[in-house]
Amino acid sequence: MTVSTSAQPFSDAQAHAVRVINGRMAELSQWCSQIFEFGETAWREYNSAAWYVSKLREEGFSVEEGSGGMPTAFCAQWSNGDGPTIGLYAEYDGIPGNCQAADTQKRPREGLGYSAGGHTDPHSGLGISTLGALLATKAAMERHGIKGCLRYTGEPAEKVRGSKPIHAAKGYYDGLSAMLSFHPFYMLPMCNTVRWDTHCGAAYSMIYSFICDEPEKWSVSDGAPIPQAHSAVRAPGANDALVQMYQSSKLLRDSMLPHQGGWSISEAILTAGQATADNLPAELAEIQYMIRVPTLEMAEQVTKVLDQNAQAAARITGCRLERHWVSKSRPGLPNHTMATLVWEALSAIGAPTWDEGAKALAREIQSNLGIPPMEEPFIDEMTSLISPQEGEVILRQNLPPSQKNSTSDDYTDMCWHAPTARLYIARPALKPSGSKAYPSWVMNAMGGIPDLIDPMIKTAAKTLAVSALRLLEDSALRKTAYSEFERRKAENGDIPPLCDYDPPLQFRWPEYVQTVRGRDWIIPSY
Repeated sequence: MTVSTSAQPFSDAQAHAVRVINGRMAELSQWCSQIFEFGETAWREYNSAAWYVSKLREEGFSVEEGSGGMPTAFCAQWSNGDGPTIGLYAEYDGIPGNCQAADTQKRPREGLGYSAGGHTDPHSGLGISTLGALLATKAAMERHGIKGCLRYTGEPAEKVRGSKPIHAAKGYYDGLSAMLSFHPFYMLPMCNTVRWDTHCGAAYSMIYSFICDEPEKWSVSDGAPIPQAHSAVRAPGANDALVQMYQSSKLLRDSMLPHQGGWSISEAILTAGQATADNLPAELAEIQYMIRVPTLEMAEQVTKVLDQNAQAAARITGCRLERHWVSKSRPGLPNHTMATLVWEALSAIGAPTWDEGAKALAREIQSNLGIPPMEEPFIDEMTSLISPQEGEVILRQNLPPSQKNSTSDDYTDMCWHAPTARLYIARPALKPSGSKAYPSWVMNAMGGIPDLIDPMIKTAAKTLAVSALRLLEDSALRKTAYSEFERRKAENGDIPPLCDYDPPLQFRWPEYVQTVRGRDWIIPSY
């Protein structure tokens, strides 16, 4: 839906930033393809982070590598003299099991199998969109003598809500005048709009490790100097502990959570690869939980039950238990001043458009799937705007009035440190064909094909750059946004950072390795 707006005209600096993005789109497109090809996953985004660090230094930024104790994080800064500091950030992690090539048919990237990592949201386009905005804002500040600073953080492991709670706790968002957050649209009505009141909720994630390192203590032996191992009572061990935990915690989902409102508990069994004799218990098994809920109180309640289940499972099976935090992040805060600012910038830029070449690629995908190619293959919402207020009404249709937050993303931690706006721009999505859904590889592939993803990058980069420059140029706007920020914090309890743990780097997160056969994908040993 196209919505009329009273968007302000561009200043000279803002117009310059738009021209810079137009002039650098070929570079931005190549950069997006590079990050897409890296396809690295949580906590192991070595090439992606190194690429950003190198590029930012080339562009004149000072960069701290390994910020917050995270090897694949960074914090870049550039100053044009004393003034406000505007924050932007990159994400660049993908997801295991999504190794799709940038192609119109299903196939993994060259030299890899489907189980390797790949971009789904896609964070490849997310990061390059914000990088384009950053560089255009810097160029406009230099050309027009605008004082101020730009801070740009590299945020690994977003898919497990990993880095932002850590960066928040260690002060990397302190001192910002404003933060601009962007994500490719991932659900309607969040397509070419800005979040209004209902921001994403809280999330806790933890790994429970069951270790059976003293199985002989589980039962009382018969006193023989050498127990008959094959006939003695055998400790169930770590595998049984994990099964007990998994089964008992499935009941938690059925008993505690309604199937609406964006609440969820999900689990992932982390492969341990223990090879043991038939009469010996497995020594190690691990399971990770992600709790996505509207409030911290709910997260604490669910965590308490999971802890009880884990303790019981460990006792039953002769294991000791360790719990390790992956993430503890806060729910988001709205800021209408910031949302209005970004919405006005988006309205002036306009929704992205896709040309006939992009449509031909979309039809090729449909044809390869046995679907009759459509004259207009993309969903209509991709090329129209929806106002934040109208999007809010649609988003809340199935939410109870008392629920302030819904769905999940870790930009929410930034909302407690600076006035924050959350922008969504359309990524390519195909119109449904009857009742048959498109396979997941289709969205993944379209996130890497330049003709299909570039319109999103261009629109997002321009919208963010114009928004950043208006913040830098308009002190009254900044003051209003910050006043609202302080009021919202006070109304919601001014929750401090929750991170009281080290980055969970020690786990067997899957990663790429270089072998004599070329690049390969592994789940490493400890």
